Amino acid sequence: MAKKILKEKVLQLRKKGMSYSEIKSIVDVSKSTLSLWLRDMPLSEEKIKKLRDNSLKRIERYKVTMCKKREEKIEKFYKDAKIKIGKISKRDLFIGGIFLYMGEGSKTTKGTTALTNTNPFILKLFIQWLYLCNVKKEKIKVQLHLYSDMNIEKQITYWSDELSLSKKQFRKPHIKITTKTSVSYKGQFGQGTCTILYENAELHLLMLMYLKHIQTHIPNDLFTVHPPGLEPGTSCV
Repeated sequence: MAKKILKEKVLQLRKKGMSYSEIKSIVDVSKSTLSLWLRDMPLSEEKIKKLRDNSLKRIERYKVTMCKKREEKIEKFYKDAKIKIGKISKRDLFIGGIFLYMGEGSKTTKGTTALTNTNPFILKLFIQWLYLCNVKKEKIKVQLHLYSDMNIEKQITYWSDELSLSKKQFRKPHIKITTKTSVSYKGQFGQGTCTILYENAELHLLMLMYLKHIQTHIPNDLFTVHPPGLEPGTSCV
């Protein structure tokens, strides 16, 4: 009897043009049961269109809400980062440049301190590091690695403007022949790959000694699972 009453209520709600979801919010029945009871009572085209439009609106509102929450979260984390990092000094840049070179720099080209990347900002940081080492701007050289279907002169102009270096400091670019089977350079490599070089045996040797000092003199406790000042289960964020 209870099932019969429940079914009758479902049918009445369907007659009002309610969807399965709307009925389920009122009557505690499974979707499979609704499908069975209402198999001969499809919604009108007008109601289906209305439900679809409302669904799209809800999705859009959800996207806007989630986007706003993400932006607020990003802003909060950015403020925290500014506080924790503070003002970056010349010494910070100097030490940071050594670590940058440790990861990205060339260590095998004798007498040459060089760094290769596709990101202009990374390369500009390295150039600033060279300036901190009293390297004269005109002594810096640039080597581009490009693809044959690129506009070579356009790319040279791009990197010259980005790095604030004269085109006279650019060596003849290395051109890779583009074929249909080659990996596309689009996206991350859209401007090619750029190498900053400074040919000076003394600075290269000094850089290697910087790297050696860092690798051999970082206190062992910095490599522990729980660094000083951090309790187990906590983080720096």
